[in-house]
Amino acid sequence: MVYSTSGYTVRAGTSTRNSGGTVYSVFNVISHSSYNSRTTDYDVAVIRISGSFTLGSNVKAVGLAISAPASGASAVVTGWGTTTEGGSAANTLQYVTVPIVANSACNSYYGSGSITARMVCAGYTSGGRDACQGDSGGPLVSGGVQVGIVSWGYGCARPNYPGVYTNVAHFRSWISSNTGV
Repeated sequence: MVYSTSGYTVRAGTSTRNSGGTVYSVFNVISHSSYNSRTTDYDVAVIRISGSFTLGSNVKAVGLAISAPASGASAVVTGWGTTTEGGSAANTLQYVTVPIVANSACNSYYGSGSITARMVCAGYTSGGRDACQGDSGGPLVSGGVQVGIVSWGYGCARPNYPGVYTNVAHFRSWISSNTGV
């Protein structure tokens, strides 16, 4: 599905939410036609900007995963979302390192069948570190490649509820067919 995004912009090349870097107009958004808002399955979209990014020291491309990350692998999630559940959005880009959680374990936390092959989980059993509201759509990177896209979870950093991410490897061909990358 293609959406018009008149008035939306993307800022690249800065770690500050509302200043610096270069601002690009969003041309459109293509979301996966099988997206299910009830289950949050197939939670992937491509944002197309007018023009192209200028790569440099503050703007770099990241590779896309070809396979799901291994359980226990270290990953970094970044975003400008809230820093605590129900808190205020960050003005400076935040990051946290979290371990990948096996989908079988994640299903035991969220309920059998909640976590599909199109999802990846990451976080600590003890909670305390996670993506949060406002980080959705952001990257989860492991081993120098993007393995996930911030998707959903119960609250933020709650014990026994790791963050749930879209499995980039599963959607690599869909992303490629919609971007040419």
